[in-house]
Amino acid sequence: MTDPTPNDRQRELIESTEGVYLVDAGPGTGKTFAIARRYGRIVDRPDVEPEDVLLATFTRSAATEMKERIVDRSAYGLRELADAPIRTFHSHCHDVLREHGYAAPTHLGLDERITGSTRVVDDELIESERFREFFGGFRDDHPEHAEFYRVLSEPGELLDLIRELASKGIVPTTDGWYRDGEAHLDGDFEAFKERFDAANRPRNDGRKQSALREDLSGFGRDKAYLPDAPSKSELRGGRGTKRLDDDVAGEVFHEDREDLKAFVHDVYVEYVRFALRRNYLTFGFLQLFAFVLLREDPRVREAAQFEYVMVDEFQDTSEIQFKLALLLSGTDNFCAVGDWKQSIYSFQYADVRNILDFEERIEGFAADLNDDADRVSLAGTDPTRIELRENYRSTASVIDLSERAIATPAASGEEVDAPLDEVVELSSNAAFDNTVVEGIRHEDEHEAVLSKIQDIVGDDDYAVEGEDGEPRPPEHGDIAVFTRTRDYGRELLDVADEYGFPMAYDGGIELFRTDPAKLLLAWLRILESDADRGWAVVLERAGYAFDEIARALETESYPDDSVAFRDALRELESVGAVARRVLDRYGFTGDTADLLLHTIQSMYDSTTATRGELIRFVERGVETGTTVDLSANAGDDAVTVQTIHTAKGLEYPVVVMANMNEGRFPPRAGGSSVIEYRDPVGLRLRKRYSEVRDYPHVYDNWRHDVLRRCLPREYDEERRLLYVAVSRAENHVVFAAGEEPNAFLDALPVATEETDASVEPVDRGEPADAELPFAVTAPDGPIGHTPHSLMDESVFEEAGERMETAPESEPEPETRGMDFGSRVHDFAEAYALGDDVTPSNDHERRIVAFLDDLPGERHVEEPVTLPIDVDGRRVTVSGIVDLVHVTADRVEIIDYKTDSTRRAQSEYRKQLSVYYHVLDEWFGDKAVTASLFYTTDGTRKRIDPYSIEELRALVRETEARDD
Repeated sequence: MTDPTPNDRQRELIESTEGVYLVDAGPGTGKTFAIARRYGRIVDRPDVEPEDVLLATFTRSAATEMKERIVDRSAYGLRELADAPIRTFHSHCHDVLREHGYAAPTHLGLDERITGSTRVVDDELIESERFREFFGGFRDDHPEHAEFYRVLSEPGELLDLIRELASKGIVPTTDGWYRDGEAHLDGDFEAFKERFDAANRPRNDGRKQSALREDLSGFGRDKAYLPDAPSKSELRGGRGTKRLDDDVAGEVFHEDREDLKAFVHDVYVEYVRFALRRNYLTFGFLQLFAFVLLREDPRVREAAQFEYVMVDEFQDTSEIQFKLALLLSGTDNFCAVGDWKQSIYSFQYADVRNILDFEERIEGFAADLNDDADRVSLAGTDPTRIELRENYRSTASVIDLSERAIATPAASGEEVDAPLDEVVELSSNAAFDNTVVEGIRHEDEHEAVLSKIQDIVGDDDYAVEGEDGEPRPPEHGDIAVFTRTRDYGRELLDVADEYGFPMAYDGGIELFRTDPAKLLLAWLRILESDADRGWAVVLERAGYAFDEIARALETESYPDDSVAFRDALRELESVGAVARRVLDRYGFTGDTADLLLHTIQSMYDSTTATRGELIRFVERGVETGTTVDLSANAGDDAVTVQTIHTAKGLEYPVVVMANMNEGRFPPRAGGSSVIEYRDPVGLRLRKRYSEVRDYPHVYDNWRHDVLRRCLPREYDEERRLLYVAVSRAENHVVFAAGEEPNAFLDALPVATEETDASVEPVDRGEPADAELPFAVTAPDGPIGHTPHSLMDESVFEEAGERMETAPESEPEPETRGMDFGSRVHDFAEAYALGDDVTPSNDHERRIVAFLDDLPGERHVEEPVTLPIDVDGRRVTVSGIVDLVHVTADRVEIIDYKTDSTRRAQSEYRKQLSVYYHVLDEWFGDKAVTASLFYTTDGTRKRIDPYSIEELRALVRETEARDD
């Protein structure tokens, strides 16, 4: 591999290893290459080891990529860097707490402890259900907060507030707030007054009223205020007045919030205690306890500090992550790399001010951390700024368009106040610049987008750079469609399916609004007490007419096969078994079905939810449109559909920026939470409960209505999203809108024309191969099964019963359940991929020893589909192979099992037989074997696969049993 020669700015970063640096690394400027070279330069010194350097990333995949890049550019190998601190903030905080954090809660006055068995809940759905469980008990135990329960619309608002406060290092102690936490909740009146004055300043040299007074012309409209609220004229002043009185600022800012702070304190501290007592921590609590521990314990801090600290994607850091990075710096060798223009994760509490106000913040945070002891050595340092200016991704035309996006109004009449003086001008390194930038619009926008893509594919006017550096016509796989909201992406995919259009969705899916989830919910309702609603869905799915369904519900006379299926489900104890049977009955296979099964089982296993509560969990998911990440594969040559957020860090030759419509990008403002925290006004209540009049009522808080107008909604992040979308393009950008184009499209230098919306149906023929030669895309149409549907579930249910009755002292129960097995499988996948993971039990240690001993190429969690003709019908059996080990002369299929007995081995044979026949077809020139690896003792058991004819018989038996 030829190592590229760094440009002058990259070389400056690589060679500048001592001191404090802020690196402006715009898109396509080779920051990962430069960081890897810088890291290699540091650790290749004789007096520096990898454990002396912390490299913080924001995703595990980024950490893995960084390690691979470093291996190519240093004297260290991947195995030597396996335990090097190249990891996410969450992962590093977990390591700190695992080694030093046993008594960390005592710094907050808590008696609970963090142990080696404390688990990390990284699934927000699971955390939300646990919080709901907690809050139900909290309400019963704390009747003194009844007035706040009456104004809350959803307990999840409190969880969001706790997450936000935790991201800023604001945490309660048992008898108050940690350090200056309460001061943050009180807010900063002087900072607020500056914003109030700016909004209240008359315009046009005093001839026009202030923006604040004008905005308050609708004050009180459709509101119910308490009697102490001023009238609109009292608040705004009389006719001819241009501004509000100065004393209004103090009147709206200062209000009695002691009860509110007490309520938030009690919920927050009791939830922390709840989590510790149930032996789990969330990502936010991981960082919080690590922060408190490093700040309060000098011994731990000294042991945890590094000689060098580098933080990648610094624009995505939260306030607590910035402070953690400072606490982990044992010297003044600190390097922050990022791009403020790509800060788009404020909903995950990233704070763009960390990078925009870097010098000011590093000074302020260091002073705060050193308030009563010397903890941080970076106080008083003068950071050096390095700007990477050469873009290796996009043409000059695309770069110019992206930079214009930063200053483009997001709403009619908006005055843009973006920090344009901070924009580093990039130069293009593209081989040629034939960029097409255009806009299209049509009332049938989905069809228009597909039609435009069909025009682009194969058209030399949209030529892209080939592997040889020469122009070539684009293919479907060169094109990505970005959207601001995920619903548009799913709609577009549905339309694409109607035409057989090669398109795959990558991003969040509203899982509980899919057909598999609706059918599962229906059967769960039938098994519980809400049978009518369940039967209505089931019968409709079966093709019954409305009047037939009504008659069946009235007489409770249901089809015999459906009644038999219900009775079979009632015999199943495991919710996972119920879900599998339902999904198999309707032939739901593939990514969405697997994701649904995993999510349901994880929630059920990780909480104390009953099956009835599980129903309500799914119902809430339907109501709220809860999203879960899903990546679907449509083959090698397919258009990718993504939200802008999921596209960050990627690049495509052609980008179609769709749904450029009013109210969609930026989205219309949603309802705000009843309890909010905002700088600089602190903790605020939007509504108040009172019995001041004849009837108890929930009133609007007039102070909040004024405060929010002094802190107007800012569109800077929406502009940054537009910047990120455009800067993903290498060669061409197409904007698409419907009937109401947004302000962005109106203001950008783009000619927008009415376009054709006729889509030619696509005959895709045979399913396209996925990335690896043995991953077969499931075709549409045939009856679908999974290997699990061929198995006898009673084997696993008997094992589950034995687990439930096993004494707690028994070290190796018959089975530890699906949750334990999933964790072991997740570890095996992560370790095989080179992620920074450490075994926590003997099962995982045996997997490490096993994987380390494999000499060949490893492929993990690979999807396979086996087509079988059964009695003239096309049937597919789809599953996931845990591990495929490929050497020069053989292919080994390995499936991990945590069972302590071999009771289910005959059932596992069915599963591995499916995998065997798929891989045997693809690797016809190699010997294929299938085996089980039992993690209880590290033994492998070779499996003799069933023949295709025997698998046909198993399918027949399965279908007969289900019918």
